[in-house]
Parts: sequence; C-alpha cells; structure tokens
Amino acid sequence: MGAHPKGDAIILDNRIPQKTLGQWIADNPGCLGSKVKDTFQGQLPFLFKVLSVNMALSIQAHPNKDLAGKLHAQFPDHYPDANHKPEMAIALTPFQGMCGFRPVQEIVAFLQNVPEFRVLIGDVAAEQLERSVNDDPRGVSAALRICFTRMMKSEKKFFVDQLNLLVKRTSQEAAEGKDTSDSNGELLLQLHSQFPGDIGCFAIYFLNVVRLNPGEAMFLGANEPHAYLYGDCIECMACSDNTVRAGLTPKFIDVLTLCEMLNYTPASSSAKIFPAIQSQLDPCVYLYDPPVPDFAVMRIQIPSIKLYLISAVDSASILLVIQGTAVGTSTGATSDMTLRRGSVFFISANESISLQVSSPDGMLLFRACCLL
Repeated sequence: MGAHPKGDAIILDNRIPQKTLGQWIADNPGCLGSKVKDTFQGQLPFLFKVLSVNMALSIQAHPNKDLAGKLHAQFPDHYPDANHKPEMAIALTPFQGMCGFRPVQEIVAFLQNVPEFRVLIGDVAAEQLERSVNDDPRGVSAALRICFTRMMKSEKKFFVDQLNLLVKRTSQEAAEGKDTSDSNGELLLQLHSQFPGDIGCFAIYFLNVVRLNPGEAMFLGANEPHAYLYGDCIECMACSDNTVRAGLTPKFIDVLTLCEMLNYTPASSSAKIFPAIQSQLDPCVYLYDPPVPDFAVMRIQIPSIKLYLISAVDSASILLVIQGTAVGTSTGATSDMTLRRGSVFFISANESISLQVSSPDGMLLFRACCLL
C-alpha cells in the first residue's frame, strides 16, 4: 500500500480518472500536506504492508541514505533506488523475528556449546570475542565484526559440511528427548528444513530472537540485521526497495557490502521491542513514532461505541481495517464508504472521517502517516 513505482497501489473507485495512487498524488500534490510535500519532493514517503510469514523471510539489512546513494549508482540492478529503508513491524498475531546482534555473552556461550559453530568461526576469532567480553564497546564491536565476517565469507562446502553435522547431531538429540536449547535446536531445525544448506542457519547464534505479542513492535534502523521468522504483522517503512541480504534466501547475497555496513553493537532482545504511546488527545489511539521522519503508525482500537471520528492530521495517511465494520463519511469523499476487514483508504492531509460503527466488538484499524 503506497506509491513506490514497483508497487503503485491501484485505485478501486472507477469514478476517479487516475488509475494508481502515485498518479493521483502527482496530480493532487496538496493531498500530502504542505510539510510532507516540501520535505519529500511531492512524494508519499512511506510504504505500508501486511505480511503473513509462514516461511522465514531472508536475513537482511537496509543501507543508510549515503550508502544507498552509492550502491544505487554502482549496482542499479540490485539496488533500485537511492533511499534508505528504516522499517517497523507491528505484530498482529504472536510474532517471531530476529533483530540485531545478541549480547556477547550469549554468542560466546554458543561458541562454547556448539562445536560446529566454533569450527566455522575458527579458534583465533572465537578467542578474540571471548576476551572482548570485558573490553570497551569498540573492542567488542571489532571482535564481533571479525567473527561474523568469517562466517559470511566461509567456503560453501566447508559451512555446509559443518551445518550437516550440526543438524544431524541436533536431530538425534531431539529424537532422544534431550534439551537442545544450548544449540538453539528447535529454531535451527525449523530454518534448516526451510533453507537446507543455507548460511543463515548459523546466523541464529549471532542475532537476537525477538518474540512479539499482538500490538508489540520492533523498529529496524539502517544497518540493523534482521529477519522475520513466523507470524502476521503490519509493516511500515520508508519508500524504498533497497535490501542487502545475508541468508535464508536463494537471491543475491552481497557479502562484502553486508559485512562492511552492519551495526555491530550488541543489545538484549527485550531492548529491541519498540513501545507504542497512548495519545493524550484520544485514548483509542496508540502511536508508534520511530526516530526517522519518513513514517509513523497509529493503532486505533475503537471500543463498542456507535460513533467515532478519525481525526485529521497534517499528512496524507493510509488506513487499513483489521477488524470490525462501519460506514464512513468525509467531506473529501464523493459518497459514503463501507469499512470492513481488509478495506484500505487513502486519506488526504487535514481530512477527517466520521465512522458509524456497526460491529458489536468495536474496530481495530492501523493508520500510516508522516508526522513532521
């Protein structure tokens, strides 16, 4: 949902002459709101998605603006635009993802408990990381970078052999009813069944596994390694398609760029959960406002009331209905609108919508916008 040239949203109302959202915004740039229009050169600055993840999505990171510009100039086939791509995932169901590097003590524990992982990294790099536990943060990041780069640059046959040994051993232990948590066995076997022989299966020893309950979010800034493993989520991001992949993928893996760009600062998995703040003006609204200008998301939880006003904001926004039904009226709409699960509406800046709610259990809506 958005106006990226590779996925421009189709307008369903055939009374409107423009066929896509991008065309409509180009002809009506005032709809963005004056601040958004000026800051983002007349473009809608965000993309809004719903993901239903049954099979893991690739481990990846997104470049910052400087790097995106360079990559796009050098390799336009792989990096289709010059923009950064910070993004946020908000869980709709219990959700599992990987995000950022684990605390070093956890990685060191895996190096000691998972011999195949240690063989892959090599004793010299592993010992350097073990010694860095008491170092200043720069020493830790440097040691972590060496270890991760050794893994990513290892010869295919070498890491596949080690992975097969590890999977065989873990499968036997699981079959005997043994606890395999010391080698993150359950996740290892799950990912290996989806992506056999993939280097991403070893990345689980470097990256935090983050579990989100419905309504919880994680924010993924530039250069943050991450992957979505399982569950349904709302995703919002800057309007870009730039992705540097690291594993769990049949697609192109740009190892050199990846290892150079990553943020090697360890943090706990709980630190990766991004909070929503309840609005002081409207208790039905919870705002996820990340530290980037391109987007913010509102979760609108309407109780079982008959009338509700979706307030005007000084930004174009996209509204998605997750549950509930209503009829909406707006001065900006040619006729009444029917809202039901799966409905998507584009709301121009400074327009509000009055809802007459018909579902007895209220409604759940998500609204992406740009709050400058």
